[in-house]
Amino acid sequence: MKRLILVRHGKSSWENNLPDEKRPLKKRAYNDAAVVLKTFKEFQSGDLTLWTSPAVRAHTTAKLFKEELQIPDDKFTVKKELYTFDDDHLLSVLKSCSEDVETLMVFGHNPAMTGLVNRLGDKPLDNLPTTGLCVIDFDSDNWKNIKTGKTLLQLLPKNLR
Repeated sequence: MKRLILVRHGKSSWENNLPDEKRPLKKRAYNDAAVVLKTFKEFQSGDLTLWTSPAVRAHTTAKLFKEELQIPDDKFTVKKELYTFDDDHLLSVLKSCSEDVETLMVFGHNPAMTGLVNRLGDKPLDNLPTTGLCVIDFDSDNWKNIKTGKTLLQLLPKNLR
């Protein structure tokens, strides 16, 4: 069985005139991460492998989760291919995951994240909001074969505040 955890990056700031991939998190993103992590920690057990987009907003969000969940450095990878807004491309990156990884947590961007939540899970969402988290289990031992799975958990910050 494979478990995929999709997390959209935290709320980002548009205050400074920066390139898209350089935009930092707003203060709200840190609060949202705290409330999502509080609930997620009650759900999660076992080893996690974290992959993140290199965009500042995604990478910073992933580091908040890494620290709180005490993920070792060797289980944390920045992948430039995750800086994508296309769910087909995102899925192809996920399918490249090593078979020895049972649970993969991915930090990325919309509309790709919402697209995959709806494409792979069985509980559709209109929008995976910033710092939204979705857990999907697959009855497969091979990442290359993941198609449709069972949505186990959807954590949306506004529902946890």
